[in-house]
Amino acid sequence: MRRKRSLILAATATAAAVATAWIALPASAAAPTASLKTVSNWGTGWQDEVTISNTGASSLDSWKVEFDLPAGAKIGSFWEADMALSGSHLTFTNRSWNGSLPVGSAVTFGFVGSGGQPINCKLNGAPCGGEAIVPTSAPASVAATTRPATTAPTVEATTAAPATSAPKPSATSTKTTEADTDVPPAANTLPVTFTNRSGRSGQVFVYVLGTNLTTGKLGYVDAAGGFTAWSGGASTPVPAPDVAISGPANGEAKTINVPKNLSGRVYFSFGEKLDFRLTTDGLVQPAPWNSSDPNHDILFDWSEFTLNDSGLWLNSSQVDQFAVPHVVSVTGGSGTTSKTGELVDGGRQKVINAVKGDADFAKSVVTAADGTVLRVLAPGKAADAGLMSPTYLDGYITSAWNAYTSKSLTVVPFTDQPNLRYTGKTAGDVMSFTDSTGKTVASFTKPSTANVWGCDGALGAPNDQVVGPIARTLCAALWRTTLGELDTQPSGTAADFYTGSPANTYAKSIHDNMVDGKAYAFAFDDVQNQESLVHDGDPRKAGITLTPF
Repeated sequence: MRRKRSLILAATATAAAVATAWIALPASAAAPTASLKTVSNWGTGWQDEVTISNTGASSLDSWKVEFDLPAGAKIGSFWEADMALSGSHLTFTNRSWNGSLPVGSAVTFGFVGSGGQPINCKLNGAPCGGEAIVPTSAPASVAATTRPATTAPTVEATTAAPATSAPKPSATSTKTTEADTDVPPAANTLPVTFTNRSGRSGQVFVYVLGTNLTTGKLGYVDAAGGFTAWSGGASTPVPAPDVAISGPANGEAKTINVPKNLSGRVYFSFGEKLDFRLTTDGLVQPAPWNSSDPNHDILFDWSEFTLNDSGLWLNSSQVDQFAVPHVVSVTGGSGTTSKTGELVDGGRQKVINAVKGDADFAKSVVTAADGTVLRVLAPGKAADAGLMSPTYLDGYITSAWNAYTSKSLTVVPFTDQPNLRYTGKTAGDVMSFTDSTGKTVASFTKPSTANVWGCDGALGAPNDQVVGPIARTLCAALWRTTLGELDTQPSGTAADFYTGSPANTYAKSIHDNMVDGKAYAFAFDDVQNQESLVHDGDPRKAGITLTPF
């Protein structure tokens, strides 16, 4: 976002699900070599690593790797190297501790980017040896975003981006809990009860879509818990089989069994079935921010989940839109039920009123022909649709970024490791972070408004234990307008968030109108446990309850 999100995998499953693209960049015989590896690709962004191996006859004292960037490509965060960009020419040089390479040794650096992959590799001024053929589209298991000229929906990436609102095993937020004496035995399927208290008379349709974490296959689940992999896609999207489960009428409930080792989404729509398509790369999912998407005029929403041997993670999501109010819950073997996502009385309308009352956000409220509010688009999606300024945060970002030219930013990314700290300073448009030894461990170019809304691009978060956690922290601070004001991040409380300028009316109004204050208003709202997520390591049953609106 500008990740195009789709079926969401748990962070621990990402590596297995993403096809790794290796691009060899050979040098001449008896000379140092360089190789570029795409370790993650989520359709609108990617993470690359470059390995320099001294296969020559003498030691190296320093190294310089150069690339050219295709039109529209951008580099965001980078690590274990210094970066310089001149036009479309990209140069990485060693840092003080990793320039010396004895014969037989190697060093690796990495970066996150978007658009086409770097091409035309040079190592220390000489060609790496032959033309580097680097794909500019996603690997075979990742569907790059396309917009057919017809009214077919947008093709979305079918694997997890490092930056997503997927349920995360590390989340520990506390939710409302209550006792439950009716606890079923553990089984290979989890009963999920879908309850309709919406007050609406329209037919409800439910879809359970996800990735089998054992096989890596994308597919769907029937009401009995049977998983079927998708098949029959084409280069041009074709209709997917109708896998809708008839949902409960208002005031009723229906239980659907979900098999273990599945990660994905539960969609639910009112009045009409959703339009899903298949391509050779995967499932085409609704993109209602696109006015030509056939699902644009349907009232629908979704929850996200991961169910594996470590338990269930289930969340409501407002990362892309705020549409149908619903509560998610899980009951564990102890009989304790946790729930979250419940709006205060009249909360949906209060959010709508707040957004409509802010001229900068007002157009992001999408209404059907009969006057029904279908959704409030998240700021990034509204900007994509031309309903909000694409530069809305630019002034604030520059101010917050430049604040650390004269003072230091301290990032403490793990609550259980308070002594693990990184210090950030800005020089030009680059903020670099050092560890306790003074070693530079990560650098970030100044993000754009789109990068902040999507927590991607310059704020791309690789699946590691250093750069990714710092990126997550920066994006959360920028969303909450605390960067530049609170010089230790994460820090502050909910009362400190969304108080800066310019206003973030979308996130603030949603959080303000949740009973427990928890919401997934952006991809990294789980920083400081602000997300609407429930988890249990021994889940026995779960629930999704549509509440009145």
